[in-house]
Amino acid sequence: MRTVLFACVHNAGRSQIAAAFFDAIADPAKARAISAGTEPGPSVHPEVVAAMGEVGIDLGSGRPRLLTPELASQAQILVTMGCGDACPVVPGTRVLDWPLEDPKGRPMARVREIRDEIRERVAKLVDQHGWSR
Repeated sequence: MRTVLFACVHNAGRSQIAAAFFDAIADPAKARAISAGTEPGPSVHPEVVAAMGEVGIDLGSGRPRLLTPELASQAQILVTMGCGDACPVVPGTRVLDWPLEDPKGRPMARVREIRDEIRERVAKLVDQHGWSR
């Protein structure tokens, strides 16, 4: 079982979207996703909840959590999305940086574009590693 950690600043947008798509398309016997942020927000951004609801994924009960070295140590792959130097470095963990715009406060059309770009990146990652359902 492999673990992929998706990390962003507030764990209220990009990383929540990525982890939700990952868990929706990856075989849970092969890989799982976790997400966290360097400065967790109080809740998942409402525009993110709405955009994900449009594709049948409910993030309304999602809660941002703090990215700690202990949490990062569970992952074999760390995907960073804008946390920069605040993201932990874990020896032996493969790090991928996805430069994605924060969806917070963006118009819904832009939030959908960010959501769809994340879905494409996640699908490619899952496919590359043979983790598809």
